[in-house]
Parts: sequence; structure tokens; C-alpha cells
Amino acid sequence: MLGDDAELTAAVLAAQDGDEDAFRTVYRAVHPRLLGYIRTLVGEPDAEDVASESWLQIARDLDRFSGDADRFRGWAARIARNRSLDHIRMRGRRPAIGGDASELAGEAAESDTAGEALESLGTGRAMSLIAQLPQDQAEAVVLRVVIGLDAKSAAMTLGKRPGAVRTAAHRGLKRLAELVGGDCGQEDEIPVAGPGLGAVPAQRPARKGAAASAGVMHSRPWTQRDM
Repeated sequence: MLGDDAELTAAVLAAQDGDEDAFRTVYRAVHPRLLGYIRTLVGEPDAEDVASESWLQIARDLDRFSGDADRFRGWAARIARNRSLDHIRMRGRRPAIGGDASELAGEAAESDTAGEALESLGTGRAMSLIAQLPQDQAEAVVLRVVIGLDAKSAAMTLGKRPGAVRTAAHRGLKRLAELVGGDCGQEDEIPVAGPGLGAVPAQRPARKGAAASAGVMHSRPWTQRDM
């Protein structure tokens, strides 16, 4: 297991024991990319509200979760997707997505052509291009490349077979490689921002012996070989 994943796993376990600092660590590690995924589904104006609803459910249902860091990211993504789809049904349609994705700190892809091209554009422009993809491809790319889920976890999130997710991600990356062809000289200068929510949901008092974890980073780099 990668070191960062081990730290996130430890933080999730401590948060389940009521450690508020550990829950904040989990939040800081997972929220930026989860918010980017929500933006893919509901658009910029409503993303923060849906993210707040998602984290409230994550906090409420944390006792029911079992698994490591990768499973937690997938579990959180499923909650975010369900909250997003509920929001879309209430509103009636999928919106156009804006290009502001400054909360997505760090690079999520390496050594594949589309990933390198997206990295050269800057985060905001990359997410704007992802928003031009068909929804199935956009979701697959964000879940695989941005959040860092493997094909099985992404498939569980989307309610599809892993092969279908791999195909959608491959087609999405191929289309993105075409889209970035004329844009690689237009790099966005977007500062890295902190978590977008104003407050972390309150947790239960810590049980005796609960341990905190700090220093969790984002998910492992993803390459097209992982598809």
C-alpha cells in the first residue's frame, strides 16, 4: 500500500472512533477532488451545496464504512454521485460546467499523452475540457484520473461493469488529447486553494485510545496502463 493511502486509511479508522482531527485530515485529503467530480455533474453554482450535503452524509454514515483508503474514496464518490443525481433530478437537467477547478491541488496523471497535455494546460482549463465530453466519459475520466479510483471502484460508483468504465475513460482521454491539441499554449495560472466548505461536520467525542493521523496527501498517480 502506498504511504499516503496508508495514512488515509489510518485517518479514516481514527475518525470512525470519533477523532475530530482525523476527520479533518480525511476531509482535507478527499474533498478537493471530490468537489471536482461534483462539479462535473452539477456545475459550478451548485457544487458547494451538493458537496456539503455529501459530507454530512459521509459523517453520518461513517460507522457503516469498512475498507482501506481506495475503498473510502470510492464510497465517498458514490455518496457524492447520488447527492448530485438527486440534485439534477430536482432541477431537471445536467448543466454546463465552468472552468474553475482551483481546489484540485496537484497533478493526478502522468506518462500518458492526454494526461501530460492536460497538465500543461493548468487545472481550470483541463476541467473545462473534461466538461465538453459526454457525461459517461467525463465521469469515467474524473473518477479514474482526478480521484484516482481503479476500474473496479469506479465501476461500483457508476453502477457499470469495469470494462465499460475502462472504455469510457479511454475514449474520453483520446478525445481530450484531440481537444488539447490547440490549447497547450494557453496555460491557466490558478492558485491552489484550500477546502471550499466553511466548516467540517461535527464528529462524535473520541473514544479512549483513538489515534490521530496527519499529513495525508492525494491519491496515487494514474496512468493509462492502469485502465
